[in-house]
Amino acid sequence: MSRLLAPLTRAVTYTRWLHLLVGAVVALVCGAVYPGLTRPGFGDWLVILLIPVPLLLVAAVVPVVRRAEGLQARLMLFPGAHARVEDGSREPGVSVAPSASWRDRGRTAAWLTLRLWAGCAVAFVTGQLMAFSLELVDAAAGGPGDGESLIPVPGHGWPCALLVPVPLLVLLYGVALAGRLMAAAALGLLGPSAAERLAALEERTEQLLERNRIARELHDSIGHALTVAVVQAGAARAAADPAFTDRALHAIEETGRAALEDLERVLLVLRESEQPASRRPTLSEADRLLDSARASGAEVDAELAGALDTVPGPVSREGYRILQEALTNVLRHSGTVPIRVAVTVDGARLRLDVRNPLPPGTPAQARTGGSGLRGIRERAALLGGQSRTGPHEGQWRVQVELPLG
Repeated sequence: MSRLLAPLTRAVTYTRWLHLLVGAVVALVCGAVYPGLTRPGFGDWLVILLIPVPLLLVAAVVPVVRRAEGLQARLMLFPGAHARVEDGSREPGVSVAPSASWRDRGRTAAWLTLRLWAGCAVAFVTGQLMAFSLELVDAAAGGPGDGESLIPVPGHGWPCALLVPVPLLVLLYGVALAGRLMAAAALGLLGPSAAERLAALEERTEQLLERNRIARELHDSIGHALTVAVVQAGAARAAADPAFTDRALHAIEETGRAALEDLERVLLVLRESEQPASRRPTLSEADRLLDSARASGAEVDAELAGALDTVPGPVSREGYRILQEALTNVLRHSGTVPIRVAVTVDGARLRLDVRNPLPPGTPAQARTGGSGLRGIRERAALLGGQSRTGPHEGQWRVQVELPLG
């Protein structure tokens, strides 16, 4: 029973009804000024339906008309806050962008014509069924029951009172059906064009790429800081040397401060703040990473060759993060072991090579599936480069080549 009565209790049924009636306004205005329209026949109504069509075709050429129709359709044809229904949060799939092509203008013209004719049909049926219901009331009260309705009254007397709700129910259910059909037509005629769908897809792709980049930034920066802090704290406790402990605490402080700067920058992006974000580190600041690794107790043998300050900004920033993640992986999985780092600018390519001895008994595939290594591969692929990670001659090796172009 509740499902049967649902069309009568949903607010969107009545907003769709109003939307259909508004579509007939142009035809009603034409009918009001049509000469001699007192008892219109079929031919007169046909003329009234056809006269506004050229006006609608001209209006459809104006780009902003499509936006106006889209806004009306979103508000009145689809469930939303005004309709008080559960699915009000759904995107109706109707575009509110102005016409950008002649195809859009053609679809708008078809929509305006359909809205005109459907509105006139609903207006006619609404008038006839309401008039018929009033005639039934008149007949039940003993009156003649003759009026403007084309539907004949079946009789006179009190039985007619039982039939009064019937035309109204037929009207409401008919309007609900017409509204659903009109909403379906709106999706086809006012829906996003191919160009709009492509633009929306590109925007969504950019958002996903930005989210992945932020996730990598957080993983690389915060993960590196926490790993260094844990390793340094453990080494200081094991060493029981006040001087070493002091150096370890200083390194933890510096690493934590840098991580906080990175975290604040990422949070600014997430909050979509218009304030300028902190400058992302580049390979010209690689010494900071190497000193942080050395302070944790690892022996780092680094070779920086070439003009690092000439490396393009995006490549240099991503290279810094790759080097940071490679050092973090060494400290996290192998501890304070000797690390060989080579960063070389050679011609049109940037090469990064990080090696460390594998602890005894380490499985060959022990570290191939972590999110850090996946981030290194993603960063390299994003810049059109290559990355190779894995065991090599008894060592763990991270080798990345990035084009400078």
